[in-house]
Amino acid sequence: MSQALLRNVGGVAVLSFLLAAFTPAVNVVSYWMAPTRRSEPAQAIVVLGAGGVAASGALTDTSMRGAMDGIVLYQKGLAPLVVFSGSPEGNPKGEAEARADIARSCGVPASAIVTSSRARTTNEEAQQIHALLKSRAIRKIMLVADTPGMGRAMRVFERAGFDVVPAPWAEVLDFGGFPEDRLSLLRQVTMELIARVYYRVAGYG
Repeated sequence: MSQALLRNVGGVAVLSFLLAAFTPAVNVVSYWMAPTRRSEPAQAIVVLGAGGVAASGALTDTSMRGAMDGIVLYQKGLAPLVVFSGSPEGNPKGEAEARADIARSCGVPASAIVTSSRARTTNEEAQQIHALLKSRAIRKIMLVADTPGMGRAMRVFERAGFDVVPAPWAEVLDFGGFPEDRLSLLRQVTMELIARVYYRVAGYG
């Protein structure tokens, strides 16, 4: 590889880093990836797995935020049931059960909580949650997922047979954030773009 080409590649890499860290470019891309469908009340709130459980046994920050989002939506009366999904690994109870414990401590009755703790992918989550809710005749759900992944998750759950609306803050455009926050968001966006290609090729949605 010639020195001129190396310099060009290096320049592009540095420019990309500066744009991602110090401008709202990645915020705009994340917003663009979010669905434009308006949110409305549903029969159940479905909180997708997000981050799992840390080595300490506590929920990760991402997982905790998802759990609290679901709890707040329930408390606002947007659905009478909350479904917590999550990885079975990390905590003896798994991510979904740890989230359910937090919901009960926040006043959500046990009868309003359902957990799904065996799925490892969004497609598996959709299939397993559909099996759980089918007996309750629940078709319309409000989905709680990270903003970059919301569009893909909605398509996967719709393919599983649900009528899906996004959590109400999926459409919010936020230009703020520290450089490290934007770089973290860039990582999420990049992983989501790869996931979209894979899911399209695999036929999941």
